[in-house]
Amino acid sequence: MLAGCAARLVDAERRVRVRVEADGTRRDSTSPPDPAWPSAALTPGGASALWLERTAQAAPSVVDAVILERAAGAVRIVLDRTRGRVPLDDPESIETLLDPTAPEAARLHAARRLGLDPADPATRARAVAPLDGPPRVVAALRDTGIRSTPLTPHPDGDPQPAQDRTGAQPPHTDAELPAGRLGIGPAVPVLDLPRSWAAARTALRFTSDGTAQDPGRRIVHADDLGGIALLAELVVPGAEPPPDVQDVEAAAATAPWLLATLNAVATTTSLRAAATEINVHHSTLQDRLTHAESLLGWPVRTPQGRLRLQLALTMRHLARP
Repeated sequence: MLAGCAARLVDAERRVRVRVEADGTRRDSTSPPDPAWPSAALTPGGASALWLERTAQAAPSVVDAVILERAAGAVRIVLDRTRGRVPLDDPESIETLLDPTAPEAARLHAARRLGLDPADPATRARAVAPLDGPPRVVAALRDTGIRSTPLTPHPDGDPQPAQDRTGAQPPHTDAELPAGRLGIGPAVPVLDLPRSWAAARTALRFTSDGTAQDPGRRIVHADDLGGIALLAELVVPGAEPPPDVQDVEAAAATAPWLLATLNAVATTTSLRAAATEINVHHSTLQDRLTHAESLLGWPVRTPQGRLRLQLALTMRHLARP
């Protein structure tokens, strides 16, 4: 309002993005700031973080420089006090947020440090359990909560899942999640994240390497498991596997193609789709299944046999130490 033009604050470190019109109305924008705009850093020698959206024809102004200097100082003080300087994936804050034994006040503080707004009842987040690496917490989209998205600022300064002006949700991007096997918990309110973390760790047990010797999904959402998740309570990791799993392992030792073939039959809608999945002719698949059935001791091309196969392959994952 002092400058008579829109002003913009973009602090990537604290994940704050605010744009205010000359009349004091907040109207955020996803477009990057124009390097030609007058700007100021929040710290000496730092990158520009505060801009005045002057037109290209406007000459440099001493008044603008003074406004930016004073505003940057005020912004820095407020952000240091309220947001701190927390890494995007601060391990200590995530550990506290996922710990069901931690005091509620501590978990609320950890959520705010990570950019989640626990005061907003619409805020949802989910825990992610990688096979290798520390746990993660990601914001969940507000329509269904099925996908994940990076955090972007809420109108009150706290991040939330981004939406465009039409209400459409941004697409899922691989950059949001680490590579490798992942179990992904359900989208829950911030204080319920320990429950999401427990579900994510269960979902991780259902994942596989996605190789010929360990075919299956590398990423499993707890939301997709439904009642199948109960199997995780029955199959003890590292214990003697169930008989059907032993039969699958014995059969797999006879042919390098067998596990991938059985997985394709168990996870596709038809035998022709299974043949396409593993890139073999339909008649070749039929021959393979005849051989597999003779080794397993039960049919895999009947509804009951296919269900038994699905359970055996699932329990094979769960039985791993």
